[in-house]
Amino acid sequence: MPEGHLIHRYAREQHAALAGQVLAASSPQGRLDVRPYDGRRLRAVEAHGKHLLYHVDDAPALHVHLGMRGLFLRHDDPTVPPRTGVRLRLAGAGVAYDLIAPIRCEPLPDDGERALRASLGPDPLRADADFEEAVRRLGATRGAVGAALLDQAVWAGLGNAWRAELLFLAGLDPDTRAVGAAPARLLWELAVGYLALGRDAGQVVSDPAAPDERWVYKRPACRRCGAPVRTWQLGGRTAYACPVDQPAA
Repeated sequence: MPEGHLIHRYAREQHAALAGQVLAASSPQGRLDVRPYDGRRLRAVEAHGKHLLYHVDDAPALHVHLGMRGLFLRHDDPTVPPRTGVRLRLAGAGVAYDLIAPIRCEPLPDDGERALRASLGPDPLRADADFEEAVRRLGATRGAVGAALLDQAVWAGLGNAWRAELLFLAGLDPDTRAVGAAPARLLWELAVGYLALGRDAGQVVSDPAAPDERWVYKRPACRRCGAPVRTWQLGGRTAYACPVDQPAA
């Protein structure tokens, strides 16, 4: 599933390419009523965690969640015919984006948009994220920090790759319980810095000196010390940790 850094990258790219333009919207697959969006001006595209919101004049916000299989195709020639399986095409004067296989693509009334935002925790890539609230939410969790980081109501946007790499950088075992304020503050600062690198690079970047490498995620051995990486199930996903650099609490 695309994590928050990629969703923010999509939002930034599509906002730059389409915002301020009158859209040609279509649903070749026929599963979305595009009439509220076709022929209307797109004001903004924004991301919150793993969710995209499209704000169009005189229309409900359009909500997209890619899920596990969703993706965008970009066409620099907007006259290129879309595939029949495209859920949504948004085209401007010089570019078109085709959305394929999202888990959600739906209009949100005002109360739906408010409910979505209220369900999500602070997002490390949003300028309006509340640092103190982010620290409070993670610091207040009583369970394993590795499970809490996947809870979008705690922090929005993190997935399994970022969980593994940020906990490694913080020197925390994913099973550590009730981490408290100081580790939560460190993890938030790491998330803000490293997710921005990932957004700009289009991939998880946990070592700027070797951006294509990971410390522990899906590695047989820790890239720092060479110790065999531990793996186990935590929060419904495979956890990764170095027993040396992330000693058990």
